[in-house]
Amino acid sequence: MTELEIVLFEGRKIRRVWDKKKSVWFFSVIDVVEALADSKRPSAYWTAMKARVKNEDGLQLSTICSQLKMRASDGRMRLTDVSDVEGLFRIIQSIPSPKAEPFKQWLAKVGYERIQEIQNPEKSINRARENWRRMGRPNKWIQQRMMSQETRNKLTDYWSGHGVREGQEYAILTNVIHQEWTGLKVGQHKKLKGLKTENLRDHMSEAELIFTALAELSTRQIAETEKAEGFIPNKSAGIRGGGIAKNARKELETKTGKKVVSSDNFKLPTNNRKQIDAQ
Repeated sequence: MTELEIVLFEGRKIRRVWDKKKSVWFFSVIDVVEALADSKRPSAYWTAMKARVKNEDGLQLSTICSQLKMRASDGRMRLTDVSDVEGLFRIIQSIPSPKAEPFKQWLAKVGYERIQEIQNPEKSINRARENWRRMGRPNKWIQQRMMSQETRNKLTDYWSGHGVREGQEYAILTNVIHQEWTGLKVGQHKKLKGLKTENLRDHMSEAELIFTALAELSTRQIAETEKAEGFIPNKSAGIRGGGIAKNARKELETKTGKKVVSSDNFKLPTNNRKQIDAQ
């Protein structure tokens, strides 16, 4: 599995996760139900729908779903029903909604995007750039965001080939590096910025992106030099890599009098933002 992504259907947020092994997207069923049924209680609607469909034709919708942990609106990781594109087409048939056909067309498009991107990675890069532009990000920020992502990818590629398990261990190491250079855990940094399900890096300032990249670049180069293998040695590399970025951050803050880690995000007007003293 990869990191949670958010896609939009008519302004509604739909959570999805890419399964690398199966090469398919898994979408949050609750999000789809909420988008199509306009229900204020999508979980209750989905529960009743599963019971109704079973009684009508004997099909159990739960058999075409699985469960994955996704970040909920309260910011916590919670198990939720998910389904691939094929399963969602069957689920949609049981939701009386004028949005059903437009949603099917949308689903076919976003479900197929990843296959195209695997065959031509440039499509993925272009899509990300266009998404950030639509969000109002300036070109300079987009360039820095993409450079930061490339640095991140090289680090996770190293972890993947040197005994670090994708998922929880990736998350722990990422948090170690982040806390070392910022003085904040990832969750604390998101809370500071007023974020819940949003991607933290998509709301970082240019400086925060640069120092994140420095921390992850330093971590990878230390790990490569020491031939770090497994979780503990890579955690040690992460602490020291994050420490290099922390020292650089403190030196810059001393020279400029400005804090690098702040509550700045792309949700609030600039005059409502504030800064904190990073440790």
